[in-house]
This record gives sequence, C-alpha cells and structure tokens, in this order.
Amino acid sequence: MSVDDFARRLRAREQVLGYWSVIDSPVSTEWLAHLGWDYLCLDLQHGLIGYDGMLRGLTAVDAARGPAGLVRVEANDRTYIGKALDAGARGVIVPLIDTADDAALAVSYSRYPPVGVRSYGPMRSQLRVGPLPAEADDAVVVLAMIETPEGLENVESICAVPGLDGIYVGPSDLRIAVGGSSPADSSVDEVFDAALVRIADAAAAAGIACGIHTPSGEVAARRLTQGFTFATVASDLTHLKAASEAHLAAARG
Repeated sequence: MSVDDFARRLRAREQVLGYWSVIDSPVSTEWLAHLGWDYLCLDLQHGLIGYDGMLRGLTAVDAARGPAGLVRVEANDRTYIGKALDAGARGVIVPLIDTADDAALAVSYSRYPPVGVRSYGPMRSQLRVGPLPAEADDAVVVLAMIETPEGLENVESICAVPGLDGIYVGPSDLRIAVGGSSPADSSVDEVFDAALVRIADAAAAAGIACGIHTPSGEVAARRLTQGFTFATVASDLTHLKAASEAHLAAARG
C-alpha cells in the first residue's frame, strides 16, 4: 500500500483492518506487519511502549512495506502528536476527545500551517511522508476516540469538525461510560449497542471514517457489517498469552 493510499482509503470510508501492539518488540512487530493487515497501531497511552519503542516499532512496520503505522498517543497534546508524526506515524489516534473543540485541537496539532500548528521537523517521517507540508497533511490521518459520556453526548459535533478524518470507539471505556461496572458488564448491552449505532450514524452523516477496537477477527467482521468502516483486532500481548495458555493446556493433556 502506498503512503497516500491508506489515508485515501480510510477517508473514502473503505473497509480497512488493523492490529494493535502494546509491547516494545520490533522483531515481532515486523513479523505482524508482513501478515497483510492494512495498519498496525502502537499504543503509547496504555501500552508498554515509550518514545524509543515507538520509533523502533514504526521502523519495523515500514520495513514490511505494507501496512500503515499508526500511533495512539498518550493524550491530546501538541508535543505527543508532533513527536509521533515526526517519527513516521501515518496517523494518530487521540484518546479522550470530549468536545468538538478537543477534536479541533487534535486536527490543528496534526497539520502544518496554515491549516494547523504542527511545527516543521520531520526527522524520520520525511523518508516516506511528505516532506512538503501539504503532502504530509494529505498522507497523515487524525482519529478522535469516542469513549467518554461527554464524547458520546457530543459525537455529532465532533464528527463535524473540519479536517477530522475519523472517529474511533474505545469499547472498554465506552461501556463504563454508559453505566457498566466493568468493560465486560453485559447488563448494559442494550444501551451500549444503542451508543454504537449513534456513533456510526454520526460518522456516516459527516462522511468520515468510523472505527472500533475489537477482541477478535469474528467481532471485527461483525462490526464492519454494522456501519463501522475500520476495525482493530486485539493486541500482541493478549494473543501471546492466549496462544501460550492454549499450548500449555494441550501439553498437559
């Protein structure tokens, strides 16, 4: 996939699939990047990855010459977003977006002047993204997470923010936001499902991408039939545990 093709496909609301990485392991990240995913996202908010790990991880993804390397940044912060993009991220997922103003800030931090306020210093990204500011703006996507009561309440105005490429549901926090006692609380299934419909409808009305994190390929496939245009599957750490656990159980007979 070319550098510009991922952004084009996502903005066109084509269906794309990604995988989530929370561990600082460039070799395993590179292996994952060869499997055919459309993107791999490195999690710097809850993952076990720092700046150096992010840089190594993005380099490993790019070595596969396939998927786009995305980063979920620590916060809606000008420095965090700028550093991720300068390191070569082809997009950022920005957590805890509560209002349209929050989303507008995330867009501005991701775009060069005159559209935004991103400072020019693409130390690594210029190897594949840009390096002209307008070219980089075209190739980089910014996605706002909808995962709080305020974000859900304001989802329509968030989706209408100019320059926002898409929204992304954090289902664990969203389930808690709608009254769940935990990310797995099934007693709020009905209100949670209604929230997902509202979010997908808001994105469709605004003509932007709508994504969601999922625990499995089966759930990802189902979400893509429910109005979501992209989905991320699980994480390397959870799959490492699950695979090892299954083999241990089999070995013990």
